[in-house]
Amino acid sequence: MRERDDELLTVVQVMARLKLGRSKVYDLIRTRRLRSVTIGRCRRIPASAIGEFIAGQMERAA
Repeated sequence: MRERDDELLTVVQVMARLKLGRSKVYDLIRTRRLRSVTIGRCRRIPASAIGEFIAGQMERAA
């Protein structure tokens, strides 16, 4: 199933998709390696940010 580019994901959803723990996801957000927005007290990550993060990791590995 293809994600919509404007879809906002929760930290838990990002954890599942990247197979990472909560602390690591928040660390990526804190260090601005993973874009996110805050809406009220909720942290949301645009679905497109996951693709950008993975592409950046692939470039660094090459």
